[in-house]
Amino acid sequence: MTHDTQNGLERSTGTLIRDAFREQGEWCVRLGSPFTGLLCAVIAERLDMADATARRVLGWSGDPRGDALPMRLLGGLNALVRGGHVPSLAGLYPPHPAPDPDVLGAALAAVMRDHADALGPWLDSAPQTNEVARSGVLMPGMMAVARDTGLPLRILELGASAGLNLRMDDYGYRLGGTAAGRAESGVQLEPDWKGEPPKPITFRIAARRGVDLNPLDVTDAATRERLLAYVWPDQPLRLHRLTAALDAAAKDPPSLDKADAADWVEQHAFPSPMVATVVFHSIAFQYFPATVQARIAAHMERAGAMAKASAPLAWLRFELDDPDRIGPPPTLRLRLWPGGDDRLLAHTHPHGASIRWLGD
Repeated sequence: MTHDTQNGLERSTGTLIRDAFREQGEWCVRLGSPFTGLLCAVIAERLDMADATARRVLGWSGDPRGDALPMRLLGGLNALVRGGHVPSLAGLYPPHPAPDPDVLGAALAAVMRDHADALGPWLDSAPQTNEVARSGVLMPGMMAVARDTGLPLRILELGASAGLNLRMDDYGYRLGGTAAGRAESGVQLEPDWKGEPPKPITFRIAARRGVDLNPLDVTDAATRERLLAYVWPDQPLRLHRLTAALDAAAKDPPSLDKADAADWVEQHAFPSPMVATVVFHSIAFQYFPATVQARIAAHMERAGAMAKASAPLAWLRFELDDPDRIGPPPTLRLRLWPGGDDRLLAHTHPHGASIRWLGD
C-alpha cells in the first residue's frame, strides 16, 4: 500500500467517524438534549490526531454506528465529570448555561489528552443503558396481552441489561388518564399520550426472567455509576428516574441470565399452561446480529404454532422499524398466538417520553 493510499484510507475512515458523531448529535437534539447534541458536534469537528484518545477514536476499525462509538466516548466523559475529576469541563456541563463551542472544544481536547487512560476502558466496551421510561410503552402492551388472554403473565426480556424493565409492575403509570401499576412507587411514568387511553385492567406477573450478553448487577456500585454515566447530562428527569429504579431493584434484583439471545429464546420461550408467555424487548433487537434476529424470529413462529388459548405466546417489540434512518419513530408491535396476527399498537418516542396509541 502506498503512503498516499494509506493517507486516503485514514481520511475516509476519519470522515465516517466524524459523521457518526454528527449523526448522534442530530439524534440527541431531536430527543431533547441540545447540550449533548452540541457535545457530539464539537467532538466531530475537534478530534485531532495529535491526541491519543482522538487517534484511537479516529482509527476505529469497526462500524462506528453499530459499535455506538459516540456513546462510548460520551459515557466516559460524563463519568469523569460526575466523579469530580475534570472541574474545567464540569463547569461547562449542565446545569450551567450552554457553553461557547470554542471554549467547550478546548476543554474537551485537554480532557481527552490528559485522561486518555481513564477514557480507554469506556472505548473498550459497548455501552449499556436501561431506560426505565420505556416501561411506559411496554406496560400498555402487557395490558393488551392480559386483556386478550385473561391470564397471568410470564415475561421474558431479551437484551435486558440490568433488568429494570422486568420490574415494570413496580412502577406507577398515567397512560392517557388511565392509572396502572403502583401509585406509591418511587418511579412514576406519565408519557405524553395521544389517542384513546387503554382500558383499565389489573394483571399479575407470575414469573419474570431476562437475558443479556453482559447482564448488569444492580447491587454493584460501579455498575450503577456506569449506567448513570450513560444518561445524557441535560436530561435530569431520566437521571432521577433511573436512580429511583436502581434503588428499588437493589432490594429485589431481577433474575438475569448471561447468554446469547437466540440460544436463550430457543431454550426458554415456549407456551406454558395457564399463563401468557410474553417475549419482549425494547430498542435492543437492532443490536443483535442478523443471524440471531433470524433464529429468534424462526423460533417464535415454531413456538407460536404450539400455543393454545390456555397457553398463549406473545411477542412484544418496542423497536425502530428502520434503525438506519433518522426520523421515523419507534413502534410498539404485538404478535399473539394462537393466531399470530401482527398488530401495530403505537408509535412512540425512543426513550418512552410520548406515545401515539392506535388501539389494542
